[in-house]
Amino acid sequence: MPINTNDHTTSKVSNRDNVVVGLNSQLLNDIKSFIDQSKTQVCRKINAEMIMLYWHIGRRINDEVLKDERAEYGEQIIMSLAKSLFAEYGRGFTRTALIRMIQFYQQFSDFQISSAVSSQLSWSHIIELLPISDSKGREFYLYMTTQENWSVRELRSKIHKMTYERTNYGKSLDQAQLLPNLLKPKASVDSALVLKDPYILDFLGLPDEYQESDLESAILKEIERFILELGAGFSFVARQKRMTVENEHFYLDLLFFNRKLHRLVAIELKTSKFKPEYKGQMELYLNWLKKYECFDGENSPIGIILCSEKSRAQIELLDLSHSDIHVAEYWTELPPIDIFERKLQEIVLQEKIRLENK
Repeated sequence: MPINTNDHTTSKVSNRDNVVVGLNSQLLNDIKSFIDQSKTQVCRKINAEMIMLYWHIGRRINDEVLKDERAEYGEQIIMSLAKSLFAEYGRGFTRTALIRMIQFYQQFSDFQISSAVSSQLSWSHIIELLPISDSKGREFYLYMTTQENWSVRELRSKIHKMTYERTNYGKSLDQAQLLPNLLKPKASVDSALVLKDPYILDFLGLPDEYQESDLESAILKEIERFILELGAGFSFVARQKRMTVENEHFYLDLLFFNRKLHRLVAIELKTSKFKPEYKGQMELYLNWLKKYECFDGENSPIGIILCSEKSRAQIELLDLSHSDIHVAEYWTELPPIDIFERKLQEIVLQEKIRLENK
């Protein structure tokens, strides 16, 4: 019986075509990747060059025009420059744009720092930072934006919700500068930049009356938004973590790990005002976690007790500010911005008075 070689030949051709198609597909994907990477690098370079152009323009106007004490004279020069530049280069050089360039130079006059900023942020990010009058707050948002790759929208939201004022860093009297860290690779952050008080949990949709189990369930339902409110580097580990001590079981509400702090973070939820016995409970949890859950190289666990209300006098007497236990209030509603600002200002003032009197 004659052997049919057509099937064998067809099979070889088909296999070869499949290999060619596979190679072409891989080659196409690789080339597309090269193009996309190149486009990204070009965009970053253009962005950096543009921002430094704005910095140089702001410096020139500031040093040669605004040093004159006559404000009206400076305003006339800016208006004249804007008119001429707008006519030739378009809306990127309006009076408002020139004023922003001047502000940019005034707030980031150090060339090395401004150069680092230009390579990591967009001009839209910088515009969001310019209205912040508190230099320490501006540095906080700048640092966290570069560390966490916040989008312009995220940065705007963080500023609107007064994230800086709610951090321990914002309440401290320590004037240490954060900006030099922009010149270094990403590293661990201090817990003062992460821990907040109060926490805004307005996204939970809780009723007027609720139990701790309701609060926990609502948080888990909105875990992504809760983690965003917690801050940099949090990842969820467990709910109702069981800890056994001499055949007695204890249950921690929520357990997280923070990759920036290299620490487990234990969270206890309380629908009542802070009570001194909460400290002992959290100390037990932290010591158990340190003994049984921590891996080599990790820092000691830290605890957050979230209460509907806190007693600063009790917390001070318990010396919790120097421990690994952080007590904070949580707000289930975000009040009107004027009331929100006033409440936070009162909290910051009380904390600074406490620190000054120590």
